[in-house]
Amino acid sequence: MTTIRPKDRDAVIQSLRAGVVPRTGQHLIQVGRVKEVEALIKDIERIADSGSTIRFIIGEYGSGKTFFLNLIRAIAMEKRLVTANADLAPDRRLHATGGQARSLYAELMRNISTRTKPDGGALTSIVERFISEILKEACARNTNPETLIHERLAKLSEMVGGYDFANVIAAYWKGHDTGNEQLKSDAIRWLRGEFSTKTEARTALGVRVIIDDASFYDHLKLMALFIKLAGYDGFLICLDELVNIYKLSNTQARNSNYEQILRILNDSLQGIASGLGILMGGTPEFLMDTRRGLYSYPALQSRLVENVFAVNGLVDLTGPVLRLGNLSPEDFYILIGNIRHVFAYGDSAAYLLPDDGLKAFMEHCSKRIGDAYFRTPRTTITAFVNLLSVLEQNKNVNWQDLIGTVEIKKESNPDLEPLAEEPAEKGDTENLASFQL
Repeated sequence: MTTIRPKDRDAVIQSLRAGVVPRTGQHLIQVGRVKEVEALIKDIERIADSGSTIRFIIGEYGSGKTFFLNLIRAIAMEKRLVTANADLAPDRRLHATGGQARSLYAELMRNISTRTKPDGGALTSIVERFISEILKEACARNTNPETLIHERLAKLSEMVGGYDFANVIAAYWKGHDTGNEQLKSDAIRWLRGEFSTKTEARTALGVRVIIDDASFYDHLKLMALFIKLAGYDGFLICLDELVNIYKLSNTQARNSNYEQILRILNDSLQGIASGLGILMGGTPEFLMDTRRGLYSYPALQSRLVENVFAVNGLVDLTGPVLRLGNLSPEDFYILIGNIRHVFAYGDSAAYLLPDDGLKAFMEHCSKRIGDAYFRTPRTTITAFVNLLSVLEQNKNVNWQDLIGTVEIKKESNPDLEPLAEEPAEKGDTENLASFQL
Protein backbone atom coordinates (compact mmCIF):
# COMPACT_ATOMS: atom_id res chain seq x y z
CA MET A 1 0.00 0.00 0.00
CA THR A 2 1.02 3.63 -0.43
CA THR A 3 3.06 5.00 2.45
CA ILE A 4 1.44 7.90 4.30
CA ARG A 5 3.70 10.92 4.80
CA PRO A 6 4.41 11.87 8.45
CA LYS A 7 2.96 15.34 7.79
CA ASP A 8 -0.37 13.92 6.57
CA ARG A 9 -0.44 11.24 9.26
CA ASP A 10 0.18 13.71 12.10
CA ALA A 11 -2.41 16.17 10.76
CA VAL A 12 -5.11 13.48 10.85
CA ILE A 13 -4.14 11.85 14.15
CA GLN A 14 -3.68 15.09 16.09
CA SER A 15 -7.04 16.39 14.92
CA LEU A 16 -8.86 13.18 15.80
CA ARG A 17 -7.21 13.03 19.20
CA ALA A 18 -8.41 16.55 19.95
CA GLY A 19 -11.92 15.70 18.76
CA VAL A 20 -11.81 18.08 15.80
CA VAL A 21 -12.04 17.49 12.07
CA PRO A 22 -8.78 17.15 10.08
CA ARG A 23 -8.25 19.98 7.61
CA THR A 24 -6.51 17.61 5.21
CA GLY A 25 -6.40 13.87 4.68
CA GLN A 26 -10.13 13.22 5.10
CA HIS A 27 -9.97 10.71 2.25
CA LEU A 28 -7.67 8.53 4.37
CA ILE A 29 -10.40 7.77 6.90
CA GLN A 30 -13.68 8.44 5.07
CA VAL A 31 -16.23 5.61 5.28
CA GLY A 32 -19.93 5.21 4.49
CA ARG A 33 -22.43 7.87 3.39
CA VAL A 34 -21.81 7.10 -0.25
CA LYS A 35 -25.29 8.19 -1.35
CA GLU A 36 -25.02 11.49 0.51
CA VAL A 37 -21.65 12.24 -1.09
CA GLU A 38 -23.02 11.36 -4.54
CA ALA A 39 -25.96 13.76 -3.97
CA LEU A 40 -23.60 16.60 -3.08
CA ILE A 41 -21.38 15.87 -6.10
CA LYS A 42 -24.46 16.39 -8.27
CA ASP A 43 -24.98 19.72 -6.51
CA ILE A 44 -21.38 20.68 -7.28
CA GLU A 45 -21.97 19.86 -10.94
CA ARG A 46 -25.11 22.04 -10.89
CA ILE A 47 -23.10 24.96 -9.46
CA ALA A 48 -20.46 24.49 -12.16
CA ASP A 49 -23.28 24.71 -14.72
CA SER A 50 -24.15 28.21 -13.39
CA GLY A 51 -26.92 26.82 -11.20
CA SER A 52 -27.39 27.23 -7.46
CA THR A 53 -28.01 24.97 -4.52
CA ILE A 54 -28.60 25.05 -0.79
CA ARG A 55 -28.39 22.15 1.64
CA PHE A 56 -29.02 21.83 5.35
CA ILE A 57 -26.70 19.12 6.65
CA ILE A 58 -28.48 17.78 9.71
CA GLY A 59 -26.97 15.36 12.20
CA GLU A 60 -26.67 14.70 15.91
CA TYR A 61 -23.92 16.34 17.93
CA GLY A 62 -20.68 14.49 17.17
CA SER A 63 -22.16 12.55 14.23
CA GLY A 64 -19.68 13.93 11.67
CA LYS A 65 -21.35 17.03 10.18
CA THR A 66 -18.14 19.06 10.14
CA PHE A 67 -16.19 16.14 8.70
CA PHE A 68 -18.79 15.77 5.95
CA LEU A 69 -18.69 19.50 5.14
CA ASN A 70 -14.89 19.44 4.91
CA LEU A 71 -15.00 16.37 2.69
CA ILE A 72 -17.42 18.09 0.29
CA ARG A 73 -15.20 21.21 0.31
CA ALA A 74 -12.22 19.10 -0.70
CA ILE A 75 -14.21 17.48 -3.52
CA ALA A 76 -15.44 20.89 -4.71
CA MET A 77 -11.90 22.26 -4.89
CA GLU A 78 -10.79 19.26 -6.92
CA LYS A 79 -13.61 20.06 -9.34
CA ARG A 80 -12.32 23.63 -9.81
CA LEU A 81 -14.72 25.39 -7.47
CA VAL A 82 -13.69 28.09 -5.02
CA THR A 83 -14.78 27.33 -1.46
CA ALA A 84 -15.17 29.32 1.74
CA ASN A 85 -16.08 28.14 5.21
CA ALA A 86 -16.91 29.67 8.58
CA ASP A 87 -18.52 28.73 11.87
CA LEU A 88 -21.36 30.85 13.15
CA ALA A 89 -20.76 32.29 16.61
CA PRO A 90 -22.22 35.01 18.87
CA ASP A 91 -20.16 37.56 16.91
CA ARG A 92 -20.81 36.00 13.48
CA ARG A 93 -24.38 35.78 12.19
CA LEU A 94 -26.31 35.82 8.94
CA HIS A 95 -28.24 38.92 9.98
CA ALA A 96 -27.35 41.61 12.49
CA THR A 97 -27.10 45.35 13.00
CA GLY A 98 -23.96 45.46 15.12
CA GLY A 99 -21.40 44.19 12.64
CA GLN A 100 -21.86 40.45 13.23
CA ALA A 101 -22.91 39.74 9.61
CA ARG A 102 -19.94 41.72 8.27
CA SER A 103 -17.74 39.73 10.65
CA LEU A 104 -19.09 36.49 9.15
CA TYR A 105 -18.40 37.79 5.63
CA ALA A 106 -14.84 38.73 6.61
CA GLU A 107 -14.28 35.26 8.08
CA LEU A 108 -15.52 33.64 4.86
CA MET A 109 -13.20 35.79 2.78
CA ARG A 110 -10.23 34.95 5.02
CA ASN A 111 -10.98 31.25 4.53
CA ILE A 112 -11.64 31.42 0.79
CA SER A 113 -9.75 28.52 -0.82
CA THR A 114 -8.85 27.05 -4.19
CA ARG A 115 -7.22 23.79 -5.23
CA THR A 116 -3.78 25.45 -5.19
CA LYS A 117 -4.45 27.25 -1.88
CA PRO A 118 -6.63 24.84 0.11
CA ASP A 119 -5.95 26.40 3.52
CA GLY A 120 -7.51 29.80 2.82
CA GLY A 121 -6.16 33.21 1.86
CA ALA A 122 -6.87 32.71 -1.85
CA LEU A 123 -8.76 35.96 -2.50
CA THR A 124 -5.70 37.81 -3.81
CA SER A 125 -4.89 34.89 -6.13
CA ILE A 126 -8.44 34.97 -7.54
CA VAL A 127 -8.22 38.71 -8.25
CA GLU A 128 -4.74 38.27 -9.78
CA ARG A 129 -6.06 35.53 -12.02
CA PHE A 130 -8.87 37.80 -13.23
CA ILE A 131 -6.41 40.64 -13.89
CA SER A 132 -4.07 38.31 -15.78
CA GLU A 133 -6.89 37.19 -18.07
CA ILE A 134 -7.86 40.83 -18.65
CA LEU A 135 -4.27 41.75 -19.55
CA LYS A 136 -4.05 38.91 -22.07
CA GLU A 137 -7.31 39.94 -23.70
CA ALA A 138 -6.42 43.65 -23.66
CA CYS A 139 -3.10 42.89 -25.35
CA ALA A 140 -4.83 40.78 -28.00
CA ARG A 141 -7.48 43.43 -28.64
CA ASN A 142 -5.08 46.38 -28.22
CA THR A 143 -7.40 48.11 -25.76
CA ASN A 144 -7.20 49.72 -22.32
CA PRO A 145 -7.33 47.06 -19.53
CA GLU A 146 -9.45 49.30 -17.28
CA THR A 147 -12.04 49.68 -20.02
CA LEU A 148 -12.06 45.94 -20.46
CA ILE A 149 -12.46 45.40 -16.70
CA HIS A 150 -15.60 47.54 -16.63
CA GLU A 151 -16.84 45.84 -19.79
CA ARG A 152 -16.33 42.38 -18.28
CA LEU A 153 -17.92 43.40 -14.95
CA ALA A 154 -20.90 45.16 -16.53
CA LYS A 155 -23.18 42.31 -15.45
CA LEU A 156 -22.17 42.87 -11.84
CA SER A 157 -23.04 46.58 -12.09
CA GLU A 158 -26.70 45.64 -12.45
CA MET A 159 -26.70 44.07 -8.97
CA VAL A 160 -26.75 45.68 -5.54
CA GLY A 161 -23.26 47.03 -4.84
CA GLY A 162 -21.98 45.80 -8.20
CA TYR A 163 -20.87 49.20 -9.51
CA ASP A 164 -18.58 49.81 -6.56
CA PHE A 165 -17.38 46.20 -6.68
CA ALA A 166 -16.24 46.80 -10.27
CA ASN A 167 -14.53 50.06 -9.25
CA VAL A 168 -12.60 48.24 -6.51
CA ILE A 169 -11.35 45.65 -9.02
CA ALA A 170 -10.35 48.53 -11.32
CA ALA A 171 -8.50 50.13 -8.39
CA TYR A 172 -6.60 46.89 -7.86
CA TRP A 173 -5.61 46.97 -11.53
CA LYS A 174 -4.35 50.56 -11.14
CA GLY A 175 -2.26 49.51 -8.16
CA HIS A 176 -0.96 46.58 -10.18
CA ASP A 177 -0.14 48.78 -13.17
CA THR A 178 1.56 51.56 -11.20
CA GLY A 179 3.24 49.42 -8.56
CA ASN A 180 1.10 50.97 -5.80
CA GLU A 181 1.01 48.17 -3.23
CA GLN A 182 -1.08 50.24 -0.82
CA LEU A 183 -3.86 50.62 -3.40
CA LYS A 184 -3.81 46.87 -4.06
CA SER A 185 -3.92 46.20 -0.32
CA ASP A 186 -6.85 48.58 0.17
CA ALA A 187 -8.78 46.90 -2.66
CA ILE A 188 -8.30 43.48 -1.06
CA ARG A 189 -9.30 44.89 2.33
CA TRP A 190 -12.55 46.21 0.80
CA LEU A 191 -13.26 42.85 -0.85
CA ARG A 192 -12.71 41.13 2.50
CA GLY A 193 -15.19 43.43 4.22
CA GLU A 194 -12.55 44.96 6.48
CA PHE A 195 -13.50 48.63 6.03
CA SER A 196 -15.72 49.73 8.90
CA THR A 197 -16.71 53.21 7.64
CA LYS A 198 -17.69 54.61 4.27
CA THR A 199 -15.42 57.63 4.79
CA GLU A 200 -12.40 55.36 5.12
CA ALA A 201 -13.33 53.49 1.94
CA ARG A 202 -13.93 56.69 -0.03
CA THR A 203 -10.56 58.08 1.03
CA ALA A 204 -8.69 54.89 0.11
CA LEU A 205 -10.53 53.78 -3.03
CA GLY A 206 -12.98 56.49 -4.06
CA VAL A 207 -16.03 54.26 -3.53
CA ARG A 208 -19.05 55.32 -1.51
CA VAL A 209 -20.23 51.99 -0.09
CA ILE A 210 -18.72 49.26 2.05
CA ILE A 211 -19.65 45.68 2.74
CA ASP A 212 -21.82 45.85 5.87
CA ASP A 213 -24.49 43.85 7.67
CA ALA A 214 -27.22 44.91 5.25
CA SER A 215 -25.29 43.93 2.10
CA PHE A 216 -23.73 40.69 3.42
CA TYR A 217 -25.65 38.29 1.16
CA ASP A 218 -25.67 40.61 -1.87
CA HIS A 219 -21.87 40.66 -1.87
CA LEU A 220 -21.70 36.88 -1.60
CA LYS A 221 -23.69 36.72 -4.85
CA LEU A 222 -21.37 39.31 -6.40
CA MET A 223 -18.34 37.30 -5.34
CA ALA A 224 -19.84 34.15 -6.88
CA LEU A 225 -20.25 35.90 -10.25
CA PHE A 226 -16.76 37.40 -10.05
CA ILE A 227 -15.28 33.96 -9.31
CA LYS A 228 -16.93 32.61 -12.47
CA LEU A 229 -15.51 35.54 -14.47
CA ALA A 230 -12.06 34.78 -13.03
CA GLY A 231 -12.19 31.36 -14.66
CA TYR A 232 -13.35 29.11 -11.85
CA ASP A 233 -16.43 26.90 -12.06
CA GLY A 234 -18.35 28.23 -9.08
CA PHE A 235 -18.42 29.21 -5.40
CA LEU A 236 -19.31 26.83 -2.55
CA ILE A 237 -19.87 28.22 0.96
CA CYS A 238 -19.91 25.95 4.02
CA LEU A 239 -21.48 27.38 7.18
CA ASP A 240 -21.25 25.27 10.31
CA GLU A 241 -22.53 25.59 13.87
CA LEU A 242 -25.87 27.11 12.85
CA VAL A 243 -27.07 25.94 16.24
CA ASN A 244 -25.72 29.31 17.45
CA ILE A 245 -28.79 30.89 15.83
CA TYR A 246 -31.01 28.37 17.63
CA LYS A 247 -29.32 29.35 20.91
CA LEU A 248 -30.12 33.07 20.54
CA SER A 249 -32.37 34.06 23.43
CA ASN A 250 -33.77 37.12 21.71
CA THR A 251 -36.69 36.03 19.53
CA GLN A 252 -36.50 38.98 17.18
CA ALA A 253 -32.78 38.50 16.52
CA ARG A 254 -33.35 34.79 15.93
CA ASN A 255 -36.22 35.37 13.52
CA SER A 256 -34.24 37.98 11.60
CA ASN A 257 -31.58 35.36 10.95
CA TYR A 258 -34.25 32.87 9.86
CA GLU A 259 -35.64 35.50 7.51
CA GLN A 260 -32.17 35.80 5.93
CA ILE A 261 -32.02 32.02 5.57
CA LEU A 262 -35.42 32.14 3.85
CA ARG A 263 -34.11 34.72 1.38
CA ILE A 264 -31.06 32.58 0.60
CA LEU A 265 -33.25 29.48 0.27
CA ASN A 266 -35.66 31.17 -2.13
CA ASP A 267 -32.83 32.51 -4.31
CA SER A 268 -31.18 29.08 -4.45
CA LEU A 269 -34.34 27.14 -5.23
CA GLN A 270 -35.32 29.63 -7.93
CA GLY A 271 -31.84 29.67 -9.49
CA ILE A 272 -31.30 33.38 -8.88
CA ALA A 273 -27.90 33.01 -7.17
CA SER A 274 -25.91 31.88 -10.22
CA GLY A 275 -22.85 29.73 -9.54
CA LEU A 276 -23.38 29.78 -5.77
CA GLY A 277 -23.88 26.84 -3.42
CA ILE A 278 -24.41 27.06 0.33
CA LEU A 279 -24.17 24.20 2.84
CA MET A 280 -25.43 24.79 6.38
CA GLY A 281 -24.66 22.36 9.20
CA GLY A 282 -26.95 22.00 12.20
CA THR A 283 -28.52 19.61 14.69
CA PRO A 284 -32.04 18.09 14.48
CA GLU A 285 -33.17 20.51 17.19
CA PHE A 286 -32.00 23.47 15.11
CA LEU A 287 -34.18 22.21 12.25
CA MET A 288 -37.27 20.75 13.90
CA ASP A 289 -37.85 22.61 17.16
CA THR A 290 -41.16 24.40 16.56
CA ARG A 291 -40.44 26.91 19.31
CA ARG A 292 -36.91 28.04 18.45
CA GLY A 293 -35.69 26.10 15.39
CA LEU A 294 -36.20 26.62 11.67
CA TYR A 295 -39.64 25.04 11.99
CA SER A 296 -40.69 27.94 14.24
CA TYR A 297 -40.69 30.10 11.10
CA PRO A 298 -43.72 28.93 9.07
CA ALA A 299 -42.33 29.89 5.66
CA LEU A 300 -39.19 27.84 6.31
CA GLN A 301 -41.09 24.90 7.74
CA SER A 302 -43.23 24.62 4.61
CA ARG A 303 -40.13 24.59 2.39
CA LEU A 304 -38.05 22.23 4.51
CA VAL A 305 -40.68 19.65 5.41
CA GLU A 306 -39.55 16.12 4.67
CA ASN A 307 -40.96 14.02 1.84
CA VAL A 308 -43.93 12.16 3.33
CA PHE A 309 -43.34 9.26 0.96
CA ALA A 310 -39.78 8.70 2.20
CA VAL A 311 -40.72 6.18 4.90
CA ASN A 312 -39.81 2.61 5.86
CA GLY A 313 -36.20 2.94 4.79
CA LEU A 314 -36.92 4.92 1.62
CA VAL A 315 -34.82 8.05 1.12
CA ASP A 316 -35.07 11.27 -0.87
CA LEU A 317 -31.73 13.03 -1.25
CA THR A 318 -32.94 15.75 -3.63
CA GLY A 319 -34.56 18.04 -1.05
CA PRO A 320 -32.80 20.90 0.72
CA VAL A 321 -32.52 18.92 3.97
CA LEU A 322 -29.89 16.19 3.98
CA ARG A 323 -29.89 14.07 7.10
CA LEU A 324 -26.61 12.32 7.69
CA GLY A 325 -27.26 8.62 7.90
CA ASN A 326 -25.92 6.83 10.96
CA LEU A 327 -22.73 4.89 10.56
CA SER A 328 -23.39 1.17 10.81
CA PRO A 329 -21.22 -1.01 13.08
CA GLU A 330 -19.60 -2.32 9.89
CA ASP A 331 -18.76 1.23 8.79
CA PHE A 332 -17.32 1.99 12.21
CA TYR A 333 -15.17 -1.13 12.07
CA ILE A 334 -13.74 0.06 8.74
CA LEU A 335 -13.26 3.55 10.19
CA ILE A 336 -11.14 2.45 13.15
CA GLY A 337 -9.28 0.13 10.78
CA ASN A 338 -8.48 3.16 8.60
CA ILE A 339 -7.30 5.09 11.65
CA ARG A 340 -5.07 2.18 12.62
CA HIS A 341 -3.67 2.22 9.08
CA VAL A 342 -2.98 5.97 9.21
CA PHE A 343 -1.38 5.60 12.65
CA ALA A 344 1.04 3.04 11.18
CA TYR A 345 2.01 5.40 8.29
CA GLY A 346 0.25 3.06 5.85
CA ASP A 347 2.43 0.05 6.76
CA SER A 348 0.27 -2.97 7.63
CA ALA A 349 3.27 -4.67 9.23
CA ALA A 350 3.42 -1.86 11.83
CA TYR A 351 -0.17 -2.15 13.06
CA LEU A 352 -0.30 -1.68 16.84
CA LEU A 353 -3.58 -3.57 17.17
CA PRO A 354 -4.67 -6.78 15.38
CA ASP A 355 -8.13 -7.27 13.86
CA ASP A 356 -9.18 -9.08 17.04
CA GLY A 357 -8.24 -5.95 18.94
CA LEU A 358 -10.56 -3.82 16.78
CA LYS A 359 -13.44 -6.20 17.48
CA ALA A 360 -12.66 -6.24 21.20
CA PHE A 361 -12.59 -2.42 21.28
CA MET A 362 -16.00 -2.24 19.57
CA GLU A 363 -17.49 -4.78 21.97
CA HIS A 364 -16.12 -2.83 24.90
CA CYS A 365 -17.64 0.43 23.57
CA SER A 366 -20.97 -1.28 22.95
CA LYS A 367 -21.14 -2.46 26.57
CA ARG A 368 -20.10 0.95 27.92
CA ILE A 369 -22.25 3.38 25.93
CA GLY A 370 -24.54 1.29 23.69
CA ASP A 371 -25.03 1.91 19.99
CA ALA A 372 -24.19 5.62 20.32
CA TYR A 373 -20.53 4.68 19.94
CA PHE A 374 -20.97 4.33 16.15
CA ARG A 375 -23.87 6.76 15.60
CA THR A 376 -22.05 9.72 17.21
CA PRO A 377 -18.49 8.48 17.10
CA ARG A 378 -16.43 11.52 18.09
CA THR A 379 -15.67 10.48 21.69
CA THR A 380 -15.10 6.86 20.74
CA ILE A 381 -12.63 7.79 18.00
CA THR A 382 -10.72 10.01 20.43
CA ALA A 383 -10.51 7.09 22.88
CA PHE A 384 -9.29 4.78 20.11
CA VAL A 385 -6.52 7.19 19.09
CA ASN A 386 -5.51 7.51 22.75
CA LEU A 387 -5.36 3.72 22.98
CA LEU A 388 -3.07 3.51 19.94
CA SER A 389 -0.87 6.28 21.37
CA VAL A 390 -0.34 4.34 24.60
CA LEU A 391 0.44 1.14 22.68
CA GLU A 392 2.92 3.02 20.51
CA GLN A 393 4.81 4.49 23.44
CA ASN A 394 4.68 1.46 25.74
CA LYS A 395 5.85 -1.53 23.74
CA ASN A 396 5.66 -3.91 26.71
CA VAL A 397 1.91 -3.32 27.28
CA ASN A 398 -0.62 -5.92 26.12
CA TRP A 399 -3.65 -4.50 24.31
CA GLN A 400 -5.96 -7.04 26.02
CA ASP A 401 -5.06 -5.56 29.40
CA LEU A 402 -5.67 -1.99 28.22
CA ILE A 403 -9.04 -2.27 26.51
CA GLY A 404 -10.86 -3.46 29.62
CA THR A 405 -9.61 -0.44 31.57
CA VAL A 406 -10.73 2.23 29.08
CA GLU A 407 -13.52 4.40 30.43
CA ILE A 408 -15.62 5.98 27.67
CA LYS A 409 -18.39 8.34 28.62
CA LYS A 410 -21.32 9.30 26.45
CA GLU A 411 -21.02 12.91 25.34
CA SER A 412 -23.53 15.49 26.46
CA ASN A 413 -24.93 17.92 23.93
CA PRO A 414 -23.69 21.47 24.62
CA ASP A 415 -25.52 22.67 21.51
CA LEU A 416 -28.72 22.79 23.52
CA GLU A 417 -27.33 25.09 26.22
CA PRO A 418 -28.79 28.55 25.45
CA LEU A 419 -26.69 31.67 25.43
CA ALA A 420 -27.25 34.35 27.99
CA GLU A 421 -30.18 36.68 27.43
CA GLU A 422 -29.25 39.48 25.07
CA PRO A 423 -30.88 42.80 24.31
CA ALA A 424 -32.89 43.25 21.15
CA GLU A 425 -30.89 44.37 18.14
CA LYS A 426 -31.26 47.91 16.96
CA GLY A 427 -33.80 47.90 14.20
CA ASP A 428 -35.42 44.67 15.41
CA THR A 429 -38.07 46.36 17.54
CA GLU A 430 -40.84 45.81 15.04
CA ASN A 431 -43.36 43.09 15.67
CA LEU A 432 -42.07 39.85 14.11
CA ALA A 433 -44.54 37.59 15.84
CA SER A 434 -46.38 36.54 12.70
CA PHE A 435 -45.07 35.68 9.27
CA GLN A 436 -46.83 34.97 6.02
CA LEU A 437 -46.01 32.03 3.76
